[in-house]
Amino acid sequence: MGGFFFDSSARSLPGLTRSGNEDSAFVSGSLIAVADGMGGHAGGEIASKIAIKTLQSLTPMLTDTTIDPDSTEDLLLNSLHTIDSEIGEYAREAEELRGMGTTLTALLAHDDTIALLHVGDSRCYRLRGNTLEQLSNDHTVVQELLNQGTITATEALDHPQRSVLTQALMGDGNIVPLLQLYDAKEDDRYLLCSDGLSGVLTVKEIKAFLKKSDKEVAIKALVDATYIQGAPDNITIVIADLTRRQVDINELLGAAL
Repeated sequence: MGGFFFDSSARSLPGLTRSGNEDSAFVSGSLIAVADGMGGHAGGEIASKIAIKTLQSLTPMLTDTTIDPDSTEDLLLNSLHTIDSEIGEYAREAEELRGMGTTLTALLAHDDTIALLHVGDSRCYRLRGNTLEQLSNDHTVVQELLNQGTITATEALDHPQRSVLTQALMGDGNIVPLLQLYDAKEDDRYLLCSDGLSGVLTVKEIKAFLKKSDKEVAIKALVDATYIQGAPDNITIVIADLTRRQVDINELLGAAL
């Protein structure tokens, strides 16, 4: 039996208080990704674009069935160093872009495995049956405080440091790459999103909208709900259903266009 593919719908939109969209995204049959850029003077747009377009360029190798799974996973993991290095090189050539960076959350379907690559606070959720699970772990100060038991989940909602990242791709080599592997199951639904969505809607709200059978309807519901609540940040959403049917798509969104 063949492998799995992502049947995806995606959207990337500016928030109500942002002049531009610093988010980027990429969808293909085997690889999907979201990056949330940061930094003034268009730095965020450039950083997220570098991350997404680097992943896009690696897609032919990452989906090469003649390469063994361990090598594929190593290639995906090491892409973080490539991206980080490119961001650093770009920033060194343009002083006004120093300090720019990006999050990156990506999923690769290969064989019967889903590999999650993650840096920052853009999230990955999996809806399996009626169970919604956050697969990614936020690289934020607040998440570390939660892990330590220093603050409660309620306190985390309006904590002044809730958006302060402990890891991001900023070109300084200061990243600890981590690849998480999950079993692939047909009809699982995945959500990748920037914190423009997850920072506004509750998990309960996200689950309710994500359960809508039509992916486009689900995305519109998520976006509308975020805008109703003020949409203080850019919103990027990828919803992907896992299928055994081959999917041929190669699409860039947001700042990566």
